[in-house]
Amino acid sequence: MRSPWQRRPFSCRGGTPSPARRGGAGPPLPALIQGWGRSDGIFETRVPSAEGVGVWRRAKDVTMPAKLPVNFFSTRSPVIDLFRGQLDYADHLRQDSEIVLYFFYAPWCGQSIAAREEIEHVASRLSDQVLFVAVNCWWNQGKCRKQKHFFYFPVIHLYHRSFGPIEYKGPMSAVYIEKFVRRVMTPLLYISSRSKLLDFLSNYEPGVLGYFEFNASPQPPGYLTFFTSALHSLKKDYLGTIRFGVITDKHVAEEISLVHSGSVYLHRHVNTSLIYPNDIMNYTAENICKWALENREMLIRWLRPHGGKSLLLNNELKKGPALLIFIPYNPLAEIHPLLDEITKVALEYHNCNKSQAAEPDLQHLGDTDSPAFDSSVPDAHMKLPETFSITKYPCCNTVVLPQWHSISRTHNVCELCINQTLGVKPNKVHVPHCNFLEIEAALDSFYLQEHTFFQVISNTIECSNFLSFYSPFSYYTACCRTVNRHFLSFISSEKTIFQTPKVAFSSHGKKDNTQHSIPHIEDRNCFIPNLHISGINITGLSCRTNKTLNLYLLDSNLFWIYAERLGASRSTHLKEFAAIVDLKEEVHYVLDQNQSLVGSALENFIKNFSILYSPLKRHLVDDPSVHFHEQRVITEVTTNTFHNTVFLSEKNVLLLYYAQWCGFCASLNHVFIQLARLLPPDNFTVARIDTTRNDLPWEFMTDHLPTILFFPHQRKEQSVKFPEDFSVNLPNLLKFILHHSSLSSSEPCTKECLHKETVLQQGHISHLEREIQKLRSEISALHQAHDQLEAQLSEARREEHRLQQQKHTLEKQHKTLQLHSEQLQATYDQKNQELLEMAEKLQELADASENLLKENTLLRILVASREGKLQSKDEIKEPLQSEQTLSEDNDVSVSTATATLEEKRIDNIDTIETEHNSGNRTE
Repeated sequence: MRSPWQRRPFSCRGGTPSPARRGGAGPPLPALIQGWGRSDGIFETRVPSAEGVGVWRRAKDVTMPAKLPVNFFSTRSPVIDLFRGQLDYADHLRQDSEIVLYFFYAPWCGQSIAAREEIEHVASRLSDQVLFVAVNCWWNQGKCRKQKHFFYFPVIHLYHRSFGPIEYKGPMSAVYIEKFVRRVMTPLLYISSRSKLLDFLSNYEPGVLGYFEFNASPQPPGYLTFFTSALHSLKKDYLGTIRFGVITDKHVAEEISLVHSGSVYLHRHVNTSLIYPNDIMNYTAENICKWALENREMLIRWLRPHGGKSLLLNNELKKGPALLIFIPYNPLAEIHPLLDEITKVALEYHNCNKSQAAEPDLQHLGDTDSPAFDSSVPDAHMKLPETFSITKYPCCNTVVLPQWHSISRTHNVCELCINQTLGVKPNKVHVPHCNFLEIEAALDSFYLQEHTFFQVISNTIECSNFLSFYSPFSYYTACCRTVNRHFLSFISSEKTIFQTPKVAFSSHGKKDNTQHSIPHIEDRNCFIPNLHISGINITGLSCRTNKTLNLYLLDSNLFWIYAERLGASRSTHLKEFAAIVDLKEEVHYVLDQNQSLVGSALENFIKNFSILYSPLKRHLVDDPSVHFHEQRVITEVTTNTFHNTVFLSEKNVLLLYYAQWCGFCASLNHVFIQLARLLPPDNFTVARIDTTRNDLPWEFMTDHLPTILFFPHQRKEQSVKFPEDFSVNLPNLLKFILHHSSLSSSEPCTKECLHKETVLQQGHISHLEREIQKLRSEISALHQAHDQLEAQLSEARREEHRLQQQKHTLEKQHKTLQLHSEQLQATYDQKNQELLEMAEKLQELADASENLLKENTLLRILVASREGKLQSKDEIKEPLQSEQTLSEDNDVSVSTATATLEEKRIDNIDTIETEHNSGNRTE
């Protein structure tokens, strides 16, 4: 029954309770006061009123006031620390400075504390040019907290004079912050010569150039607008991917076709460069910035995840396969050789129209050091011999042969190349996009002119030239081969030496003994890392394949943890790594880390991914923390050991898929341990694999945990899954294993088969009988141990009873001794008090005796002096009689004085004793 004083859920806070809930004696006071939290943070209590009815009242605020803030930066730091949130003073400081950096922080924020040292480092380098101001935006009484509403800390804002704020959202690293501050300080690069112009255009980042004549005016029209557009670009794109430059020389401007002052030029490497359309769009800073951002060409992008929850990587990977390149990067360095090499690869990869964009954009400048110029191909500008000339660039396409084709009896894939002359040089084939009509005509000729293909000369590849079906002046070339399931393993085997076979080249039904042939795309050397690649040109490859890659760069100094998750080595000192991630196919490939990350290795990596039958192997994440022990009952399997343990083993293997977070998996550990001890280790292996730390080929993955698979001996391809509707216990597992470990019943079993099966079953039965005998002996031993334990427990109980009696006896003796000790202590205290009193009396007597001795000494001195005087008087007096008379009188007087002094001494002693006794009574 609910008490009338208990609050009903979801009831109103105010109002009067119903009459049915009134009256009656309530519970004690602590039970009457009930707290109820409100959504506005105010705590309310209900206390009884005079009528005994609960009434809601607001409680007083009990929040402790915040402590006064203290300095966040050191007093010797070049950063001005406004730790009380004086935002108005910060604005006042900004009026006198050209460049100002605001660092808004919260004192408790760990990221603010970590960024403090980085800000101080930047301020120590740029404090003479930039004003650094730190503002505590968390203190509730500061103006910054009242006017700014930040959802995260720290926040960095930059101001260039009156323009701002420009928020920095990059990594909280000193080099990156300094690079961004310098971009704000000088948003425009001054291009004064042809060499600087070529350096500017050769950079992989998009560039915007403005031409302005400063001869006629110190500030030509449009210059300030162009300057502001550069700041707008930094405000909208904190990465600063677009660089802005200004040209003042007319002759330099003519190199990029800028004639009129105020013209703006957007440089693009692959696509056509653009000039700002003044006749269509208004010449404003916002429009120039918007135009540049919309038309920029991003061949390669930087990714800088901020470390928190974000969809940055997910959104980029959803765009398609991505090549992630991790390199150590210093933004303040003047040269980046590795980055320049990667830029060359990116430019060639995206150069689809074979224009002059992949080479220096300004050829007439004569500078061949541009990163866009590809000098890595030795015969790129060599003229081919006339006998092997190519009329125009060929177009190739891979064709899967239908079953009715005559060649399908020996080969299943052909590489069909269009628009080639007879005798084409086989090792130099460029493969642009094929026109639909051209490839349709080639396919017709290919299918209708089967007679041109004679008997296969090689077991690996056959190439042939044949006339076009529609044009007697055109020739096609087809190279056919067989692609099987084991081809990838064949070419990746370390022991296999791949050699291109010598194929007889036939044309128009005539066999030719020339040894030149066009190798099939699957036979090209790009699959073998150690061999030179000459079959596929990377130029424009992004437009010649459906597997286009998006190229991304990441700073390995900051984001190496992502590389490790993709498979990079944790022990490497050189943090260079490349991986291709295909989110749609749920695979990723890793560039061999034994190779240096150079342009040629990246080209091979991209080519191998782009071809139809890619030889790249899916990278499987392996758990390096697993340590193998020979004495383990259950074998721990990883990605690297899966094939050897499961497939190459000559045993029956029972594999458990589990995870550390799976509670059901942990509950099966004791069952599998018992099973592993029961099964003979010579014929069975009980293993498990952690699916969260190890990847397997798709055909061996599972969609739920725990999962149990059984791989029979000599029939590993016929693996069986343990039924989900069966309980996972020892009898069911034994039945499952024994049933599927026998030979397959689908095959006809001979006498030898039956004999082997009988022997196998007898072996299992004998092994189980031995295990049962062992279990019986263990049970008997356990019974004996149980009896011994019972006897020991009985003896322990008797000993415990005896100890209890001794304990009671000792407790009684302890109490008696304690009483005796208390009595002795009382007697000791009494005697001690008496001794103290006697000592005090003896001390008093000693003091009195000492006083008497002093007085006796004084009396002796007085008597001696009197005797001296009397003797002198006796010598003066002549009459002896009078002398005698005087002597008698003196003796009487002396005795009288002595008696008087003695009486006085006695009186003094009595007086002293009386005073002492009165003093004791007073105390």
